[in-house]
Amino acid sequence: MRLPTRLLRRKADSSKGDYGHIFILAGCARYAGAAVLCAEAIMRSGAGLVTLGIPKSINSAIIKIKPKEVMTLPLPETASGSLSAKAFKKIKDFARKIDLLVIGPGLGRDKSTQSLARKVARNINKPTVIDADGLNALAGHLDLLAKTYNLTPETIILTPHPGEMSRLLGISVNKIQNNRREIANKFVKDYPVTLVLKGHNTIVAEYKDKIYVNKTGNPGMSSAGSGDVLSGMIAAFLGQGLDAFNAAKYGVYLHGLAGDLAAKEKTQISLIASDIIAKIPEAIKKSS
Repeated sequence: MRLPTRLLRRKADSSKGDYGHIFILAGCARYAGAAVLCAEAIMRSGAGLVTLGIPKSINSAIIKIKPKEVMTLPLPETASGSLSAKAFKKIKDFARKIDLLVIGPGLGRDKSTQSLARKVARNINKPTVIDADGLNALAGHLDLLAKTYNLTPETIILTPHPGEMSRLLGISVNKIQNNRREIANKFVKDYPVTLVLKGHNTIVAEYKDKIYVNKTGNPGMSSAGSGDVLSGMIAAFLGQGLDAFNAAKYGVYLHGLAGDLAAKEKTQISLIASDIIAKIPEAIKKSS
């Protein structure tokens, strides 16, 4: 698959502001690495600026392991070391400076954190990728995706794996896996978003009847952090001007291709999420 010209060619007089400032709400005391993986994948996929919104107590640890190019915004936290609902005002103020949001990698499931995730989704009108614990926060609250809220349908991307999709819909994983295409199609009819139903032959479905079934990728990518890398790649392409469906489609394709390239070198057994990030540049070259 050849990447669109928008991703491959840049104007000579470009600035970092032309390629998206992405704000990631992610991480907690237990899952700090998820935030870093997402941020690094975004930078490797062409975004201009990345800011990590993280619990203040893990800021010093994140600074030691994050890419030097990624900025941080320490935020109020819960007693368990995850983002607190009290962080909303600071997030809202900072969001005026950014182009899009990623909500979810490594957030944790503290009630205050989940409340914050829903409040951000409802009230901050920016293109948004919702992943991981951001999706878990939506379980039982899918009304947030209705057209009456501030988020515009054309710029909401959900990236559930089958377990997260099961929690969103209240049905079994087996039912989802046996009816992946039908369930994806119905979901985007009920909720006008772009859906990335992850797994073997990941499905990208959009409420305007577009669908893409991905053929890249391998079982070695079924390991911790792979989804955080994918949500970052999709966000990067959305920030560079692709519409939601194409950002998701090319993100899924390149994520799988990078995983295939990494597996050839590392083997499927030894493949980890960082290996996928390392192969993003080669995957882009092969798709140019």
